[in-house]
Amino acid sequence: MNNTPEKWSFACHLSYGDRSAVAVVKYSAGETEVRAIPVTDEATGEHPPVFLGVTRDEQVIVMDAVSKVVSRQSVYPERAFSPYAYHAPSGSQAWYTNDGDEKTGNDALNCGTEGASLTVVQGDGENGASILKTLCVGRGHHVTAFVSPNADHPKVPQRVFASNLLDGTISVIGNDPADASTYLNVVTTINLCEPGKEDDGVMIAPNNAFPHGQVYSPVTGKVYNLNNGYRTVAVIDPVTCEIENRIPMKVSSNLLLSACGRFLIGKGADRKADPDHVMGRLSVLDMEAGEVCVTIDLKDVYPSTYRFNPDGTRLYVTTAATGKGAQRDYLKKDLVYVYDTSALPKISLIKEIRVGEADCGRRPIAFLRNGAVAHRIFVPNPSEGTLSILDGAHDTVLETVRISQKAVKEVNFALLNGGHIYGC
Repeated sequence: MNNTPEKWSFACHLSYGDRSAVAVVKYSAGETEVRAIPVTDEATGEHPPVFLGVTRDEQVIVMDAVSKVVSRQSVYPERAFSPYAYHAPSGSQAWYTNDGDEKTGNDALNCGTEGASLTVVQGDGENGASILKTLCVGRGHHVTAFVSPNADHPKVPQRVFASNLLDGTISVIGNDPADASTYLNVVTTINLCEPGKEDDGVMIAPNNAFPHGQVYSPVTGKVYNLNNGYRTVAVIDPVTCEIENRIPMKVSSNLLLSACGRFLIGKGADRKADPDHVMGRLSVLDMEAGEVCVTIDLKDVYPSTYRFNPDGTRLYVTTAATGKGAQRDYLKKDLVYVYDTSALPKISLIKEIRVGEADCGRRPIAFLRNGAVAHRIFVPNPSEGTLSILDGAHDTVLETVRISQKAVKEVNFALLNGGHIYGC
């Protein structure tokens, strides 16, 4: 999309459960406008279309789930499926994940009983998309890490590491168009099992690793995969695909790489220690030392999504909801925390920004980038059907606009074609 500090636009996907909608937020000539894409409730058959994004002229991009044909249309099919997308560093390619069936973790349409799928989509300028391939990997939710060589690590191949939550494995996928034999094919599968933490002590898959959280550091040349089930981070050599080390990391459900490439930031929540209070946690892992060196506990906070500003000097953490009963009642669900991360591993709170409420499991965040500066920051308030727009220079709320006439179960940003806006 066409995004500059004077003129920008992006789309919000609004999920209400079995139905959904899309709102386009636009800024021009000093005014912010929200436009709802017209919807259709026409029957979509056994397999609803897949929502991929919105064009510059506010048409929705959808893919037929069976034929994989991509089309542009002026109305949004409200029963469309909206998968989560991971964007390649180039910004023009996105990998859409399919978690599979809720019970089995299999994507029956594309993979039968052999796992779930990833669909690789190439952005076509700012107005469309093309499907490169749908491939089958392991079962359940996926997190991807994009790996490529650089001057310090020239032997690292260009690949994508995709973790498979229910199998406890990582599918390694070729991502070099010049290598036809491996491009968009599964090259190997890494078993994340730690036999000593399995009941029978056997190296098996499926296992209880439950991987969720994965990054590649171009500084160290290693892949770091968080195994929630084992409370460890597996350090993987992307050249050999061997696990070289395992680092303890408790109370974390995701990983974020620092701008300098040396530190991993984990975020998570402890719901077991106190039946009345959730204890959120931020952890800083020093990859050079191979250990967690800083932990920050946040009482009555569920850290939902966290992202660095463009130059990595500030970390933004959104709040949302988890737990039940007293735990949920005490939660702070209307804040964004801003941390100074300019001198990692030191991390210190700068500000708490009060926004709207997110009485749901996930609240994303997105940034409008102006060079190395976050010109604007976008924070949805799903329970109120609104969006807070923040001044990135001063971390203040400039305005709050309505994106839905009712509460939303989940909001996601549709950023298919990259541009100056990033985040999720």
